[in-house]
Amino acid sequence: MFVSSFEDDTVRKAFIRKVFSVVTIQLLATFTVVCVFTFSNTVKAAVQSNIWVYLSSYIIFAVVGTCLAVFSTFSRTHPWNLLGLSVVTLSLSYMVGTIASYHNTSAVIIALGSTVVISFTIIIFSAQTRLDFTVCNGILLILSVDLLMFGFFSIFFYSSVLQIVYGCLGALLYALFLAVDCQLVMGRQTYSLNPEEYVYAALIIYLDIIMIFLYILMILGGSSKN
Repeated sequence: MFVSSFEDDTVRKAFIRKVFSVVTIQLLATFTVVCVFTFSNTVKAAVQSNIWVYLSSYIIFAVVGTCLAVFSTFSRTHPWNLLGLSVVTLSLSYMVGTIASYHNTSAVIIALGSTVVISFTIIIFSAQTRLDFTVCNGILLILSVDLLMFGFFSIFFYSSVLQIVYGCLGALLYALFLAVDCQLVMGRQTYSLNPEEYVYAALIIYLDIIMIFLYILMILGGSSKN
C-alpha cells in the first residue's frame, strides 16, 4: 500500500477491471461449491455424519493461509501468485461449503442473496463517495481485536442472542473492510494498491465478501429454531 499514483485513467480502469473479473470468478467457484454442499442431500449427510470432513476443511485452509503468509514474496510473483490464488479459493470454498452444509437450505439462500446485495451496494458506494476510508486501517485493527475478544468470551457464555450479536458485529466490521479495500483498489483516495498487485487486491476483496457471507449465515443460524 502506498500513496496513490493512479494518475493514468487507463491504467486505473484496467486494474479495476482485472481485479473484479478475478473476484467474480472466485465467487462463482465458491458459491458453486456451496450450492453442492447445500442442495445435495448425499453430500450434506456425508459431511454431517463425519466430523473430520468438517474439521479438515479448517485445517487445509489454515495450512494454505500460513504458507502464503510465510512466503508472501513468492506468492506475489507471477505465475505463482495465480497458483496461490487458485489454491486459496479452492480451500476456502471447501471450508465454506462444509459450514453451509450444517445450515438450513433457506438460510444459505438468504445469506447468499444478502451478501450479493450488501457487497454490490458497498462497492458502488465506495466508488461514488468522497469519504476516504483508506485512512481508517488503525480503527479497523482496534475493532478487529475487540471482536476477537468478544468472540473468545462468548465461548464461555454462549447463547443464541450472543451468536446473533457477534454475527452482526462481524458482518459490519467486514463491510467496513470491504469499503476500505475497494477504495484501495480504485485508487482515488489517499492510499492505493500497486497496479501490479491485482491478484493480491482480488484476494482481499474476495475474503471480505466471504467473511460477510459467513457472518450473515451465523446470524441466521442463531435465529433458527433448528
